Amino acid sequence: MVNHKEFDKAGREAGLQIWRIEKMELVPVPDNLRGNFYVGDAYVVLHTVKQRDCCFYDLHYWLGKECSQDESAAAAIFTVQLDDFLGGKPVQYRELQGFESTAFTGYFKGGITYKVPYTSAFKFNSARAPGFLAPKLKAAQVAAGIRDNERNGRAKLVVVEEGSEPLEFIEVLGNKPQLPEGDDKDDMTADISNRKMAKLYMVSDASGEMQVTLVSEENPFCQSHLLSDECFILDHGKSKMIFVWKGRNANPDERKTAMKTAEGFIKQMGYPANTQIQVLPEDGETPIFKQFFQGWKDKNQSEGFGKVFVTERIAKIRQIEFDASKLHESQSMAAQYNMVDDGTGDTQIFRVESNGRVPVDPNTYGQFYGGDCYIILYTYERGQIIYTWQGASSTIDELTASAFLTVDLDRSLGGNAVQVRVSQGKEPAHLLSLFKAKPLIVYKSGTSRLGGQASEPPTRLFQVRRNLDTITRIAEVDAEAGSLNSNDAYLLKVPSGQGYLWVGKGASEEEEKGAQYLSEVLSLQTQPILEGQEPDDFWSALGGRKDYQTSKRLESKSLTQQPRLFACSNKTGRFIIEEVPGEFTQEDLAEDDVMLLDVWDQVFIWIGKDANEVERTESVKSAKAYIDSDPGGRDKRTSVVIVKQGHEPPTFTGWFLGWDAARWNSDALAKTVKTLQL
Repeated sequence: MVNHKEFDKAGREAGLQIWRIEKMELVPVPDNLRGNFYVGDAYVVLHTVKQRDCCFYDLHYWLGKECSQDESAAAAIFTVQLDDFLGGKPVQYRELQGFESTAFTGYFKGGITYKVPYTSAFKFNSARAPGFLAPKLKAAQVAAGIRDNERNGRAKLVVVEEGSEPLEFIEVLGNKPQLPEGDDKDDMTADISNRKMAKLYMVSDASGEMQVTLVSEENPFCQSHLLSDECFILDHGKSKMIFVWKGRNANPDERKTAMKTAEGFIKQMGYPANTQIQVLPEDGETPIFKQFFQGWKDKNQSEGFGKVFVTERIAKIRQIEFDASKLHESQSMAAQYNMVDDGTGDTQIFRVESNGRVPVDPNTYGQFYGGDCYIILYTYERGQIIYTWQGASSTIDELTASAFLTVDLDRSLGGNAVQVRVSQGKEPAHLLSLFKAKPLIVYKSGTSRLGGQASEPPTRLFQVRRNLDTITRIAEVDAEAGSLNSNDAYLLKVPSGQGYLWVGKGASEEEEKGAQYLSEVLSLQTQPILEGQEPDDFWSALGGRKDYQTSKRLESKSLTQQPRLFACSNKTGRFIIEEVPGEFTQEDLAEDDVMLLDVWDQVFIWIGKDANEVERTESVKSAKAYIDSDPGGRDKRTSVVIVKQGHEPPTFTGWFLGWDAARWNSDALAKTVKTLQL
């Protein structure tokens, strides 16, 4: 292995590292240029997540459409060498311009910009960036980002409606062509024909040259097929996805040439050149890969009363017909964590007011009010990050001022800071880590401005949820029983000035500690109570008993099947379904779409108020097909629940942190567009 000088820096800290291939060398990309990719270059991208004593890596190499063959080859070689340097632990991805994986696009909150030399023209915005939003709203936010960041607040933005394009617009892009309408039946026919096409192959060089042997052409597969001494290809190429699984004891040559073998396999099978490739190490399998196997068990995972699953045991597993839909082909959702370091740098926080940036008392760091906007300046050894936190109840003037004050602060620092705009409830893990052992506390509304505070309500309820490892977030929610959730801890403040610390059956130790910390912040004498042992006064303070989100699954300390959220839309002319990346919140529910929420024992169909009839009808069909097609062995009788916007039951809202029933009274798109026109 070439001992490249950049390798020593790789994976040492949590977060994202990006290198550009330049003269066959790895050149680090500055933080302020992340998300900008030149079409004539190749890049290597490493994403590191640290949890306790373990590190998890996603390793990508990105190829621009105009990069040279030498640069392409160098990127692949550096990826293999970097994988070797990190002990073979990374999941490897090949990323091609215009066909990036969800895991990759999820790293860049403002989308991806394609550039050609000597220009800075905006070329591409990823619709799958963290925090799925309706396309109009996402476009508006991206436009604001270009104005404030690339153009330093000097550009004029014009909002154009279809059919009312000004002459200048048409002169640049030309007249709109006639676009053929999509045919849903064609897509459905293709899906049905592809569902049974997944196959499993073994890759071996025992004969002296690489050979690929068919193991199973029926799926779901048996986990016992995967042998630690070999490498395997899971072929789902009809849906443009190839997985390569590397056994821990496989021949080193087989392991190192896994990506090359997959590329050769794609050519041999006649699949499109843009077919996505993932290379997975044994014990580093992604959820999407596992779903192709019946009853996948992780190593040392206990069953029942302590029975431990042993890998490679020969077992008879009942085969069922595989009927995969495209929902089960999406990428891993782990891409949401973007940790540049452990948060031990210097933090300064300012509140946005009419007279500019006002320093916040350090004793109150980590306490944000929904009626305020804040600017957080974080300084560490690699540079500076400016987080602009915008409260859900803040005014248009405050939102606009926060954007301009952020640009002004960046200029005063030399113009090299990374800027991150954060909406209330969508705080990234790194921002949460800045407050050290203190959880982030978000008050539902109100302000911390002197003289601006309204009297506090006599009864307040706070939800405490662990976000990543020991990092905890606290959000004020409606003070009613329907806001409770068996998987979390809560602090209830009652009119007497006392409090109840309610511990759900599935709450973690970190969540319980977070609730105790909040009681100290609010100077409350709290009475701890366990779910199911509540006194009558507790229910009286919440307005009486009501149904809330609870189930045997939520009572478990760990959810083996994580909830997944999908957006269903026909805005492109054909009906499509796309998974929402990252940790989703209420903000991800697009009012002009239908959303599908899979919580394993139930599948919810959420219908936005502006969703059209096609979306409503097709989403119900898709939910049923989604259940039938799940390769994980789901009960075909799983319930489908239809939920209307503004009438969500607690069994639905409980999956979202800090659900706000009053949110639907505001129009997020209109608010964003107004800021563009100021």
